[in-house]
Parts: sequence; structure tokens; C-alpha cells
Amino acid sequence: MESSLKTQMPIEDSRMKDQSFVELESGNFGCSHYRRRCKIRAPCCNEIFDCRHCHNESKNSLDVDPLDRHDIPRHDLKRVICSLCDTEQDVQQHCIQCGVCMGNYFCSECKFFDDDVSKNQYHCNECGICRIGGKENFFHCNKCGCCYSTLLKDSHICVEKAMHHSCPVCFEFLFDTTRDITVLPCGHTIHLECVKEMERHFQNATRILYFLQTVLKPLLWRYSCPVCSKSYCDMSRVWEKLDQEVASTPMPEMYQNKMVWILCNDCGENSEVNFHIVAHKCLKCKSYNTRQTQGGPGSCSSRFVEMVR
Repeated sequence: MESSLKTQMPIEDSRMKDQSFVELESGNFGCSHYRRRCKIRAPCCNEIFDCRHCHNESKNSLDVDPLDRHDIPRHDLKRVICSLCDTEQDVQQHCIQCGVCMGNYFCSECKFFDDDVSKNQYHCNECGICRIGGKENFFHCNKCGCCYSTLLKDSHICVEKAMHHSCPVCFEFLFDTTRDITVLPCGHTIHLECVKEMERHFQNATRILYFLQTVLKPLLWRYSCPVCSKSYCDMSRVWEKLDQEVASTPMPEMYQNKMVWILCNDCGENSEVNFHIVAHKCLKCKSYNTRQTQGGPGSCSSRFVEMVR
């Protein structure tokens, strides 16, 4: 009985150790940005961080002197630290000390590790970085200088270096953002959530149903590209409401024959139209997404507002 127990103990201990190692290997290591079993030593400041995003957030916070703020040069990374055994080593997928896989997805070009392979990561040679979503679902547009969904291959409008700029709403650099991006019909890019936020503001604002210029311009902006001001969705119902508003707001006699020049943000046409306090309609495409370029009532705007009241 005793000898039997002694022979079983090492086997049980071995199983427990193996199980413990498996739990460690598949544990929830990493940070809020990536799950992985390594940290990085930043080549720029020689400090240790969970990932490049953790570094950039730390080194660009308001607490840091503006002169010392910086992003990590991601392709210059040379050293990583295993999260299991703390061994510092050259960048590689498996730890040289304990043998653990530091990331199920590993890119030697980007020095990038990630355990969540459900993202379908792939490396784009033209972009020079890793992207998510599956290589078969994306193509690289050489003129735009970025990867787009294959659904846009024959339909998108090319804009040179379309994602090599900051989001026009939140100002985060779009090219290597981790958030979803959408391509507007005009070809400009923006965070998907930023577009939705613009639309939410628009829906709240439409409850205020008067269309003086101070209100109309913000409303149109929320359904137009923040870069080029082109409408990015069907605005026909809004134009119909504006038709009704213009018709029900007759101008005083002194302004009935006043003409102004406008530029249409949607079609680019210049038109000479009757001045109106509510909005100006493009003669070509019938859009109200226009801006006044010449003419106007000059210095009498405050007097006119008093008259309309």
C-alpha cells in the first residue's frame, strides 16, 4: 500500500507541473491592447513596457514635458522580456530560456506579438505594418497608400496617402490606429465611431427646427466630410425640409433681388443665386451644402435678424 503510494506521487507531481505550465502558457498575459507573454524594451528610452501603445500613451501624457514626448520607433525594437521567466533576449517567437511561445501570431518584420489570432492578422509589405481582418479580404491601393476592403476595389475614389493623416474629428493618426476606419464616398478616411458620433449629434440637433445660418452649418457638417465638406449620405430629405423652410420664410423687399455667388461643396459648381437668410441652393445638383463666396448683405446682418424676429 505504502510502496504503491510512493510510486504514484512523482507521476501526479509531473502532471500537476505540466498542467500548471499549460495554464501559465495560456494565461491572460499582456495589456489592454494585446494578449501575449512578453514585454518590450523601448529602443528610444530604454524602458520596459507591455507594448508600443502602452509606451506611447505613457510618454505622450499631459504629465510629460512636451519636449520629452515621443512615440516608439516600432521597427527599431531589438529586445523583449519573457513574461514567464523574465529573460531578456533578442526578438523571437519562443523564449530561449523556458521555451514558451510569446505570441501565437508573430511578425519578425514588425517585431509584433499577439495571442488573439481570431483577428486574422497579416503583414502588408506595402504598408510596412501588420493589419487585421485576413489578407484575402483586403487589397493595397498604391495611390491611397493603404489597405482597403476588397469590396472597395473597383468603387473607391483614390486620395493620395488617404490614411496618412490624423482623424479630422479625434485627431488620432489613422494609418496605424487600432480602431475601425471607414472610407467616405469622397475618398477621405475617418474613424467609424467618429462618424457615428457625428450622426448622433445630428439626430439630437434636428429637434431644433429652425435653420438660421448659425444652426444650419453645424447640421450639414455632421453629415458631410470634415475634410472636404462633401455630403457622405443621401441628404434629399434634409433638402426637402430646407425647401419648405425657404418657401415659408419670405425675405424683406430690400433683399428680394439681392444676388450672391455660392460654391457647392457636393458638386463643385459656382452659382449666382438669390440671397436668403436660411440657405442657398445649388442650381446644378440642388444641394444646400453650399458656401457663400461673393456678395451678401454686408454689415446689416444684425439688423436683418431683428427684422426676422
